[in-house]
Amino acid sequence: MLESCYRPLERCFGGGGGGDCLLWHMDLKPHASGDYSIAVVQANSSLEDQGQVFTSPSATYVGVYDGHEFASEQGGLSEEVIRKAFDATEEEFLLLVKRSWLAQPEIISVGSCCLVGAITKDLLYVANLGDSRAVLGRQVSDGRMTNASMVVAERLSTDHNVAVEEVRKEVKALHPDDSHIVVLTRGVWRIKGIIQVSRSIGDVYLKKPEFDRDPIFQRYASPIPLKRAVVSAEPSILIRKLRPQDLFLIFASDGLWEQLTDEAAVDIVLKNPRAVRPCHPHYLCICVFVVATAGIEVGGIAKRLVRAAVEEAARKREMRYDDIKRIGKGIRRHFHDDITVIVIYLDQQQGSPNGRLKDHRPVDCTSAPVDIFSFNSDEGDTSSIRILPEQSY
Repeated sequence: MLESCYRPLERCFGGGGGGDCLLWHMDLKPHASGDYSIAVVQANSSLEDQGQVFTSPSATYVGVYDGHEFASEQGGLSEEVIRKAFDATEEEFLLLVKRSWLAQPEIISVGSCCLVGAITKDLLYVANLGDSRAVLGRQVSDGRMTNASMVVAERLSTDHNVAVEEVRKEVKALHPDDSHIVVLTRGVWRIKGIIQVSRSIGDVYLKKPEFDRDPIFQRYASPIPLKRAVVSAEPSILIRKLRPQDLFLIFASDGLWEQLTDEAAVDIVLKNPRAVRPCHPHYLCICVFVVATAGIEVGGIAKRLVRAAVEEAARKREMRYDDIKRIGKGIRRHFHDDITVIVIYLDQQQGSPNGRLKDHRPVDCTSAPVDIFSFNSDEGDTSSIRILPEQSY
């Protein structure tokens, strides 16, 4: 029964790709401080991005993972709790590697960027490993005109990517005895000529020299002489009080930011108002009920950002968007990366008890499918929909 109900509702509210078999999106849903929208486009043969939004009446948690890991922890939210969550995720993955690497030696080279956001009451927490990015759209007064205002982009996370000069300097300062810690390889700066990000979950072979020295690993890959870890799992954490001028947040993997500037992304969100999407008449009564109780309009701004990024990738190749969306996964990676986007509107700050979630189940989790192509090509398969138990948070 759940399977038969889910697909029509999902199509009604925007799930699926709208003509692009590698695009998935979910239109606006409520959270404690407003609405949110999520979209993912797949370029790799296996989707390497994941996006997730967890909501409750008192808090909203956002995760963008350019890889495979997820971290969260119960209890009062603080910088210490977030660091412990990242540490626990790193340690759990290390245990997994130790248990399975003899049978699957490639697992020691698996890693994930991890961008996590949390909103509780009027505080915003952003924690980041790698080069996914969080950007705030913030209204500011225009001093030149009375009662006029504009919206600016405020970056809330640090890109841990050695393409950034400051990050290269940081890595070199941590390894003064290694003149080849950062190498320019085929026009791209990489740590040891291998990886661009300086912080991640996993990538054990760049953190634990004992694995690199093992003969089993040396049969699997070329050894990399390490004296100590060259990649870190220490997150950058920002804590910020939300203000009435803060309008929305964009959490996205680097696939979006490779194509769009912070300012361009904020401008797209600002200029694309949320709008009602017409539903199939058979489900009209259900949709009207959901929209009425949520108090929201349905629109897919995250999908619009993904499309804008793909359009920019097409423009760089002197192609059209329609040309790129016909390219299959794997081959499509030559044109753009996997892209995950989550937009969080901040219409109702403070998490008031009179907020929108009062008419909804108290806990909800939206996760992108683990493989977009499979999800869109098999209408009857719900295996990629993950219902996560409340106690796991």
